[in-house]
Order: sequence, then C-alpha cells, then structure tokens
Amino acid sequence: MTLSGLFSRRSPEEKALAKYIHSTFGFYPKNMALYQLAFTHKSKSGENIGKYHLSNERLEYLGDAVLSAAVADYLFRTYPTQSEGFLTEMRSRIVSRASLNNLSQKLHFEDHIHYVADNSKFPSFRSLGGNVFEALMGAIYLDHDFDFTKRVIIDRIIRTHIDLEDLQQTEINFKSRILEWAQKDKVKKHIEFRLLDEEQLKNKKLFHVQVFVDDNPYADAIDYSIKRAEQHAAEKTLDLLAKDVSLSHESQGKK
Repeated sequence: MTLSGLFSRRSPEEKALAKYIHSTFGFYPKNMALYQLAFTHKSKSGENIGKYHLSNERLEYLGDAVLSAAVADYLFRTYPTQSEGFLTEMRSRIVSRASLNNLSQKLHFEDHIHYVADNSKFPSFRSLGGNVFEALMGAIYLDHDFDFTKRVIIDRIIRTHIDLEDLQQTEINFKSRILEWAQKDKVKKHIEFRLLDEEQLKNKKLFHVQVFVDDNPYADAIDYSIKRAEQHAAEKTLDLLAKDVSLSHESQGKK
C-alpha cells in the first residue's frame, strides 16, 4: 500500500487539515498524504508500508534538518556582523524542543494530531507538538522544495510568531531544569556535566561536554562556550529522558 493510496479518499478530516494548512501557512498541499502522515503519531497508527511502521518519525528526522538549515540561513543574513556563537545560540533557541512545543500549541496543532491520549503509555500532547512541527516541515519540503519551505518558515513562523529581539534576552536554563528534575523525591538522580575535551582553535577554544546521569552517559554537545555546551547537552538529555519514560511506559503497556 502506498501513502497516496492510503489517503486517497477525501474525508472531512482531510479537508479540514488542508484548510488549516492554507489558513496557517498560506498554501494548499499538493500531496495530502504527506501532511496526514506528519500529523500521525506512532501511538495511533496501525498501518505498515512494507517493513516500516506508519508514523511521522521519518518525516520528523527530515524536518529537523530542513528547519535547522532554513533558520541558520535566515539568521546568517539577518545578522551579518554577529559572531558564530551568537548565531548558534539564536538558532538553538528557535528550534529548541520547548520553542517548537510552544509554537505547536499556539498554532493549535492539537486539533489535527492523531495520537492515543493515554498518559500511561504515551506522552502528553505538549511533548508531541514539537515532533509534529518538525515532521510538518519535512512534509512541506517533500511536497515542494527547500526554498519554498524556507519561505514558509521565515514568513509564517519566524516573522509572524517569534520576536527575535525578545528571544535574545530570554535565557532558557536547561541545566537548571535537569538539576531540579534530578533532585525530586521520586527521581533522586546524580547529574554530572563532564568536560570531555577542549581544543584550541586560533584565538578560540572549543569545549566538548557530556551529561552523565548516575554515571550513565547521555547527550553531549560542542560549543565555543562551556556554558552553552552544557546548556545544549542538558536540553538534548532532557529530550532523551522524556523518550526513555515514553518507551518504558510503552513496554509496560505491551506486557
């Protein structure tokens, strides 16, 4: 079964999604199957295409790269005199999981996402929204091309919903978040930020930091600032820990 075959029948749900995409992002989809797939979480899907489970995970992988490249290009042109560190930090704030989750709520993704609303097995909508956002960017890219997707990201997302000046003043302290999580009575974990390596590059140093939870290695990050490296590693570790909880619940549900 192909994707187009699976979603070939025009349902009221499909028409509502097409209308929503047009009103929110300013265009009508060509291949609706891609957008249906982008809004389908693995908890809902019971279909398979060959050996692949039908969900938005592959589109999420693609959309993550497309979104990051489009934002990087936009920031590079918008701030011609800013340093690499500034551009990296701004991109990280725009494409962070917290930012994408907030955008998905602001844009009312919950009206169109297909997922099992069972907190004992799968995460809440808030944790799904960012993933769907990335998957949607992957769908737009496949349905059109990179330049088209970049224009949508710039005109319909960044310029419409993100205040760059305000974002520069906002500090999302992921390191504090993970330390607070570790100190909770029901958790009680030991968190350590280890400096794995530092490399001198001309007049700058590059720092490689990794997070360890009870001596188990989790996410790592590299940056020209050890503080930013810790922040990026902490953010990625929080994502991994959330997925660990989700997988654990899913495994228990299958028993």
